[in-house]
Amino acid sequence: MKRKIILIIVSIIILAFIVLYFTSRPTETEDGSYIPSPLALKLATSPTTDFDNTVYENKYTGNKKVLMICTEQKNMTMANGKKFSTGNHPVEILLPVLHLRNAGFEVDVVTPNGKPVVIEQWAMPENDEHVKAIYVEFKSKFENPGSLSDFVSNTMSESTDYAAIFIPGGHGAMLGLPENNDVNKLINWSYNNDMFTLAICHGPATLLAAGLNSNKDDYVYKGYKIASFPDAVDEQGPMIGYTPGHMPYKYGEKLNNLGVTIINEEADNTVHKDRKLITGASPLAANDFGKLAATELLKEVNK
Repeated sequence: MKRKIILIIVSIIILAFIVLYFTSRPTETEDGSYIPSPLALKLATSPTTDFDNTVYENKYTGNKKVLMICTEQKNMTMANGKKFSTGNHPVEILLPVLHLRNAGFEVDVVTPNGKPVVIEQWAMPENDEHVKAIYVEFKSKFENPGSLSDFVSNTMSESTDYAAIFIPGGHGAMLGLPENNDVNKLINWSYNNDMFTLAICHGPATLLAAGLNSNKDDYVYKGYKIASFPDAVDEQGPMIGYTPGHMPYKYGEKLNNLGVTIINEEADNTVHKDRKLITGASPLAANDFGKLAATELLKEVNK
């Protein structure tokens, strides 16, 4: 009898390991890249969000807008050579946009060269009616965004159209943007004109661009504190199959080396404002991040 019980227990343990093995392996897609494993999707995504549809007093009625800089790159090459299918995270784009729109701000969309925005469709909260509605409304903007290159070259220096720039997260924010000279010019333009800069989750990786073509001591965000997705959490990605390998670089470490302090240790709902820089830690922060951004922008434009 004891032997039978032991065999049953061993069989259950073996079965559990088998299930865990297959559910924690990233899923390969048609182009050879990988999306997160079933286990990772279960743990890290949700069919709904905590969007609270805040009604803002003194809703803005002017012409100032928010310029959102998105990625046009899909595949991140991990340290082991495998490709992670990424882009911008839909919750980190759409919840802040919902709050900004509720507060009266229109949002323009650009990518580095005007190619379509790449969105992590596997993270879309399919049962969230507010998110689905704003996604449909913005779909044409995502498919036909403006060109950041054209904006920087032709109209940026004279533009008074914007109250803030917004960099949504998703690992795609680490692709092409941190080393882009136009992003460098845009961030420094925003900073020098006392505009707000908004960045959530992996979006702060793009702030590395502000240090291009300058030395460490001149970095505009030296001494700032931010909320951002921690490198240590990214390190755990392969364990549950969220990513098919370890990250190609640690953007948080690079920001630290430039004098930036990341205040959160978990991928949680932390949001933070330091002067005109507003940041959030993860998709869990998207609602509060959007509210903070909308509230601070309203205070600024209604002075």
